[in-house]
Amino acid sequence: MIRFMSLASGSTGNCYYLEHNQQGILIDAGITHYDIKEGLAQQGLSLERDVHAILLTHNHADHARTVGTLANHYELPVYATQPVQVELDRMRGVERIKHQERYAIEAEQPFELIGLTITPFTVPHDSADNVGYHISSEEGFSFTLATDIGHLTPTIEHYASIAHHLVLESNYDTEMLRIGKYPPFLKKRISGPLGHLSNAESVDFLCRIWRPTMRNVFLCHLSKENNHPELVRKTFDIRLFSEGIRVGKDVYITPLQRNHCSPMYLLET
Repeated sequence: MIRFMSLASGSTGNCYYLEHNQQGILIDAGITHYDIKEGLAQQGLSLERDVHAILLTHNHADHARTVGTLANHYELPVYATQPVQVELDRMRGVERIKHQERYAIEAEQPFELIGLTITPFTVPHDSADNVGYHISSEEGFSFTLATDIGHLTPTIEHYASIAHHLVLESNYDTEMLRIGKYPPFLKKRISGPLGHLSNAESVDFLCRIWRPTMRNVFLCHLSKENNHPELVRKTFDIRLFSEGIRVGKDVYITPLQRNHCSPMYLLET
């Protein structure tokens, strides 16, 4: 059995839980220890009993600020690329990981964890390094998470297109960013080739890669200032319908909340 939930997904913090046969992992730890503990407790889960490792996408604080605290307190192994591991030791406000269970992963090099095969893949972003994760099982389960996407690549397209369940960034609405209060340099950074993915880019991409085997698309990392869940939902509904893809029948589209836990989703294999 595969279960998934988002504990938070947005510019202020990101953390996801994935469980296979009652063994769980966290992907990113960018919210407080308390919020992670309480979010899991709402589902009858605990960090001590149910979480067996932490995977990091990259080293920005909204994805990694609590990784050292959790790793040390619960003796959790941490999986991240070597450049991200190096930066974790330099980051202010991030507790340094004291134990030796730090595993340097490499893009396109699969590894096994909690009975799943996990393949990191490169995602362009202005961090020390950034990866998405494609996760599969012998039972036929296929899950891909890609966030903080500066621009789309054939690699991202490959791993997204083979997923039955996809977590994909949809960070900002182009017009809201354009007329918003952010300074010009920040607008340029967000919309640049190492920044984030807009709603329009995300839905165009989904229309291109969607297959009838894709059941769930969870839209992640929505901006507080430059996006809104209902705007995202409407954008995807209209665009997908124009391509003959029926939301709620052919595919389920779920914008994840920035500062609140999602329900626990049972993901079909």
